[in-house]
Amino acid sequence: MEIQTQTVIRLTLLEPQQNTPLKNWEFQSELVIKIGRSPDNHIVLSDSLVSRYHLELHKIAKSKSSNIWRLVSQGTNGTFVNGVLMSQGIVSDGSLIQLARGGPIFRFQAQAQAQFVINVSQLCCPRAGDNPPGNLFCIYCGKPVKVERTIRQYHVLRILGQGGMGTTYLAWDRQKHILHGKETSPAAALVVLKEMNADMAQIRKAQELFEREARALKSLNHPGVPKFFDFFVEADKKYLAMEMIHGQDLEKRISLQGPVLPNQAIEWMIQTCEVLEYIHSQEPPLIHRDIKPANLLVRRRDNQVVILDFGAVKEIGTPLGTRIGAEGYSAPEQDRGQPLTQSDLYAVGATLIFLLTSQSPMHFYDNRGNGYRFYIESVPTITPQLREVIEKVTQPLPGDRYQTASELAEALNKCV
Repeated sequence: MEIQTQTVIRLTLLEPQQNTPLKNWEFQSELVIKIGRSPDNHIVLSDSLVSRYHLELHKIAKSKSSNIWRLVSQGTNGTFVNGVLMSQGIVSDGSLIQLARGGPIFRFQAQAQAQFVINVSQLCCPRAGDNPPGNLFCIYCGKPVKVERTIRQYHVLRILGQGGMGTTYLAWDRQKHILHGKETSPAAALVVLKEMNADMAQIRKAQELFEREARALKSLNHPGVPKFFDFFVEADKKYLAMEMIHGQDLEKRISLQGPVLPNQAIEWMIQTCEVLEYIHSQEPPLIHRDIKPANLLVRRRDNQVVILDFGAVKEIGTPLGTRIGAEGYSAPEQDRGQPLTQSDLYAVGATLIFLLTSQSPMHFYDNRGNGYRFYIESVPTITPQLREVIEKVTQPLPGDRYQTASELAEALNKCV
């Protein structure tokens, strides 16, 4: 085992008045970091002041310091670094980057972190270099070809994603593989390992949400929910291990391939309703609070929807007040910190709009004299019957919507 130093770039979204952290992203190997409203950016923002491709941060490869990055602004409303308008220039550790005057503010940090790395030769045979590029496991000995770091029995193979709460890794559970012996392939011991970000660990509410996600997954047993494996604290950091599900989330699928036909969109949302019916039927009922295309993964082996990211899950009857949700998918009462099970159903309706148009639901959100709601009569692929279902499930008042997930699924089934 050896210690290696690697620079981690952390971008922290700040609360504009008190400069307290709201959300952060970490990057370890990227040479370019893109920020904007388009879903193919590394950091996606919904603020109207932010352009689709607002800015890029480029690592200066020839610099002696890996803490120096070059900013390239492409935003219509400009970008400010430490209060100074900048189209191109250098940003370094501690810089404050504001996307447009009055827009979101990020703190840029470049930090060197020591990591314990297991030498590949300790895990694999001498012929590890003979494996085809991209192989996770050695074709000769069956062990991981490359391990980034080790946390307990989990060998971290690569980063899967980064969000405000934590970083998710693809990891190999050595103990799980030993228990299975030669009966299964090494890939059967792959897990998703979620690590709580260091900044979030200092915030009591963030800790509560992370632990609540672990409790929720542990209590659930449904093919549409990732299986819970482990929850532990190591070196003052919290970790959650869960099932690795192979597939593609609906945000990526639509962004890459465009809108789908109504029957396919309806089928996926009926499956989503079946999972929500199970979640809502718990005692006390659970509300997911973050149903959106990025959290709905279509499993490759059976084309079935799996609901991901239970980091915002909430039990009915617990204190109100925390506002969590994605713009365009979050119901009005959820925006007020008063979510209900019908709030998750509202998000299903908004997701249908995205699947059928490949545009943000906010594109169709307007006030035409009777309050804000979605107006989708101009979308040619949405039949009058399906439009009626979407309009009902996204009514501003929860009592005017379908009251249960099964009721919504039944209405959608009639639209096929």
